[in-house]
Amino acid sequence: MKRLWIQQSLAFLSIILLMIVIPFAFQAAVMQSGYGAERFIERVPEVAEIIESIPPHVVQAIERESERNFLIGITFFLVLSGLLSLGAGVFVSKRLTAPLEELVHGAKAIEAQEFGHRVRVAGSQEMAEVAHAFNSMAERLEQAEKLRRNLLADVAHELRNPLHVLQGNLQAILDGVYPLEGEEIGRLLTHTQHLTSLVSDLHELAQAEAKQLPLHKSEVNVAELVKETAATFQPSAVAKQISLQVELLGKHPIVVVDKVRLRQVVSNLLNNALHYTAVGGRVQISVAQEEGQVVVRVADSGDGIAAEELPYVFDRFYRADKSRQRDYGHTGLGLAIVRAIMEAHGGEVAAESGGVGQGSVFVVRLPLGGCRGNPCGCPKCRADTRSAPT
Repeated sequence: MKRLWIQQSLAFLSIILLMIVIPFAFQAAVMQSGYGAERFIERVPEVAEIIESIPPHVVQAIERESERNFLIGITFFLVLSGLLSLGAGVFVSKRLTAPLEELVHGAKAIEAQEFGHRVRVAGSQEMAEVAHAFNSMAERLEQAEKLRRNLLADVAHELRNPLHVLQGNLQAILDGVYPLEGEEIGRLLTHTQHLTSLVSDLHELAQAEAKQLPLHKSEVNVAELVKETAATFQPSAVAKQISLQVELLGKHPIVVVDKVRLRQVVSNLLNNALHYTAVGGRVQISVAQEEGQVVVRVADSGDGIAAEELPYVFDRFYRADKSRQRDYGHTGLGLAIVRAIMEAHGGEVAAESGGVGQGSVFVVRLPLGGCRGNPCGCPKCRADTRSAPT
């Protein structure tokens, strides 16, 4: 009964029946009540003698008058039924088109960038589905606009500090406050390198989120890649007196991925773990095969993450401690890039933590069938294509 076509059909049927039933009901009522000269004479026999004494032309005049009155009555009720049907039609049309008018108003509100506008979910099943889809679209647009504004604010904030430092130091050198020595040039180079890293990461993240990140897939031994990448971080771990352990469980799985991008994922996670682990702490990275997936876990004994902060750790420029300044070498985009790269490969990444001070675990999951039915030109896809029946 909530289908729009059913409601419209019932509405039109009701209007037609209303236009037909009222006149016939009136006619039946009149005939039943004995309206008209002949019916009146039949119902009152005593009057028959009087009627017989009346000249025929007078009787005919009376009958014509009664017929005229009857036609006037029928016409009146036809007009009345037409007006009632028109009113019912207008009411039904308004009821059916009200959700459409609300959607039109909502579309104009969205056009005016009022992304918080929502429409009422009401009416037929079709209209309710359209309203629900409209609200979902408006919510996504609102979130996208919020992310856009936050991104602009975050980028401005991240660029402002190193640019101010560069400008201040260069001005001091020009004014003769700082001598142009190797140490000062080194500091300026550090700031420019940070800016270069930030711009590069932003470009890479934008490509990944737009599904335009170039991927050069091939068969990769994840265990070997993790082992090699972890070895490059051993000097940093030793410098902070952190125990960096690699654990390879079971078989060494082979996946079809972009080797450079996967190495970037592992590097970003290890870099993040070492950064937030105190001196004397522990970082462990493991590789395992679970239920048709390759699972890489990076666990640390570092600062940990509060439960309410876990959903946001992969956001751009996110910091759990808002008062903490960004360290040079950390653009705040590493985890966001990890998530974007994993999504581009059909995988996923998640963060787990027992709370502040309890350390954290980052879990990467990749499907063993890395291409997921979308041939990419890697050796596995080419082999599958050659072996496919024609």
